[in-house]
Amino acid sequence: MRHSSVLCALALMLFLATGQASAHAMLDHTEPRVGNKVAATPHEVTLWFTQKIEPAFSTITVTDAAGKRVDTGKTRVSGSQMSVSLRQGGSGTYRVTWRVLSVDSHKTEGSFSFQVGQ
Repeated sequence: MRHSSVLCALALMLFLATGQASAHAMLDHTEPRVGNKVAATPHEVTLWFTQKIEPAFSTITVTDAAGKRVDTGKTRVSGSQMSVSLRQGGSGTYRVTWRVLSVDSHKTEGSFSFQVGQ
């Protein structure tokens, strides 16, 4: 009897922990893709998340190989998608840094890079 109570308690704790982990807006995919190489600077960077995000508290910044910001600073959010336009720049590694607040009030952030040019 005691053994089955312990197993039930463990199963319940595992279920609750898994439910909370999925409550965060995690990065699903991007365009340009993470680590991808593109011929020229894209017109915009778009990120898709696993949940809807709050527009007022979600941002993207993009810097070029010299560390200079190349985004326009005007992040657009629609549901679980977030985009920012880019100014045309040179070749090299571009770093995308993002911060989001999901509609259930959980914050997540991260960064990735992609290559521009040969």
